[in-house]
Amino acid sequence: MPLALPPSMVESTPLPTRPVTSRRLSVGAEIIAPGMVSVRVWAPDHARVAVVMDAARHVLAREPDGHHSGEVPGRAGSRYAFLLGDDPTPYPDPASRFQPDGPHDLSEVIDPRAYTWEDGDWPGVDHDHAVLYELHLGSFTPEGTTAAATTQLEALAALGVTVLQVMPVADFPGAFGWGYDGVNLYAPSRLYGRPDDLRRFVDRAHALGLAVVLDVVYNHVGPDGNYLRKFSQGYFTDRYDNEWGDALDFDGPESAPVRAWVLDNVAYWVDEFHVDGFRLDATQQIFDASPEHLVAAVARVARATAGPRRVLVTAENEPQHARLVTPVADGGHGLDAIYNEDFHHSARMALVGTHEAYFSDYHGTPAEWLACARWGALFQGQHYAWQKQARGTPALHLPRSTMVHFLENHDQVANTDRGRRLVDLARPSDLRALTALCLLMPGIPMLFQGQEFGSRAPFLYFADHVAPLREAVAAGRRQFLEQFERLRDPDVQANLAVPHSPDAFHRCKLRRSPDDDEQGRWLALHTDLLALRRRRPRLAGAHRLDGSTPDAFLLLLRYFGDGGADWLVLVNMGADRDVASLADPLVAPPGGREWQHAWSSEQPAYGGQGTMAWTSGHWPVPGHACLVLQATPVRDREVAA
Repeated sequence: MPLALPPSMVESTPLPTRPVTSRRLSVGAEIIAPGMVSVRVWAPDHARVAVVMDAARHVLAREPDGHHSGEVPGRAGSRYAFLLGDDPTPYPDPASRFQPDGPHDLSEVIDPRAYTWEDGDWPGVDHDHAVLYELHLGSFTPEGTTAAATTQLEALAALGVTVLQVMPVADFPGAFGWGYDGVNLYAPSRLYGRPDDLRRFVDRAHALGLAVVLDVVYNHVGPDGNYLRKFSQGYFTDRYDNEWGDALDFDGPESAPVRAWVLDNVAYWVDEFHVDGFRLDATQQIFDASPEHLVAAVARVARATAGPRRVLVTAENEPQHARLVTPVADGGHGLDAIYNEDFHHSARMALVGTHEAYFSDYHGTPAEWLACARWGALFQGQHYAWQKQARGTPALHLPRSTMVHFLENHDQVANTDRGRRLVDLARPSDLRALTALCLLMPGIPMLFQGQEFGSRAPFLYFADHVAPLREAVAAGRRQFLEQFERLRDPDVQANLAVPHSPDAFHRCKLRRSPDDDEQGRWLALHTDLLALRRRRPRLAGAHRLDGSTPDAFLLLLRYFGDGGADWLVLVNMGADRDVASLADPLVAPPGGREWQHAWSSEQPAYGGQGTMAWTSGHWPVPGHACLVLQATPVRDREVAA
């Protein structure tokens, strides 16, 4: 519970209320003049609400819709809390901008205007060249702070990623956690620094050409440090069955303040922190029958707040419903992209052989990867045996840019016995080949922190809860993992990490070793591939692609370029082979051109065995490799000779 307030408090009479339109946001504490703070909170269950600001108690005026507001003496750095009715316990602000001592303690007044931004010319996300990089501020560096992460931004820009996707920063209890159990939507976690540290992170990223999107959780609120019910039972509803507790009420008769609490949060991050968009967590658990679904409203508010700056709004959606990325004019929610779990599951099946639980409907074949490249999600309404029901909705009409492809993310790395990475589980040559496919295929590719240099630090599920919640969370985690039969093995069970163990968290911290040859090889691979991605051919200004799978091991993707400057991407997951006489028209070079090597995953610089030269009638493709060929005018080679 929050700390007790000082016994000696001065109580004021109710203070005048400024019209709500004069505030930046509908709720929270905002500095409106030197020495004066406007406070507004939704607490319809209480006839009387007071705010204690710097030990002075002020009764707020009650508005007809259940908000309580007033203007009270205060400044940046003032600590405050609310007293609800006759309850003597002080509660933190549901829209607190900062919790310096955590979710159970007093809130702090923050002045966002104290930070001087230097990104006035920043245009926002370049959608055409978007490459995502997911990171967790607590484990991205040994220090685990936003300031430390800022020192790594130059290296990320050099790598070639363009959008940093930061795992949730909304404050949560304990000393460490993933952030998906956040309880203070507006407060950047004190574990990573102060709010201005996050502003500096975004500002520096923009200076280096990097966009920043936040992973946000609007489907539930964490159980520990969640005081929303103290203010109003109306925050939640029992009309829907939420996987993580009570569902937030976005469509009930009194849901307008709850929607405003979330949508103001969207505007807050864009306006006060200059973020470039959002990744919406588990949108299938955001329930809303309103004329405008909350997900669509999030995208609308983000874009309206950003103005001319381009934002990127993506969503995790387990069934991968096309409606999320269908334009609003066509009845959709208008997001930019959703995460293609199908591609991940198929690729992992090929790399590791996992064919159980939610991987059991995939075969890990080139035919599946071709379908992902051409059509996006693999399940678009057909029966999904693992769930014993249909999965997905028709999406053949969607642009390829609406899919995010990845080989690793926080969930999938953690959903293994010891949080092991693909670099520990897969054959290196296969991993190089499918890394190339992921980074060169249509859509938006995403890397997970450390993937670019072959980090062997695990990524485990960690959450620092107090008893008895921590035991319940640990049991729930074990139960979740038991869907994988191999993880029921007693020897595996005995070695599963305990989520609330500090060791589980500290083992996940990235450690970069510039002199490590293996890290250098993986970094070179990813850097070269992202540079190659930027050079993909265009036909009439667009990336145009077709492909085929001549057999169970070979995938051909052909990018068409102006004037016949095509590319041929070959992924061979079988033995060495010669494709010179392959009966497939995609192998034939354009008229007056010939294929020349542009890139190979088997280059020794990446740890490969080398690539054989193509000669007349002899076009060797190494096994377990990816080649990129470019169509070059025959005369160019003759001149060079």
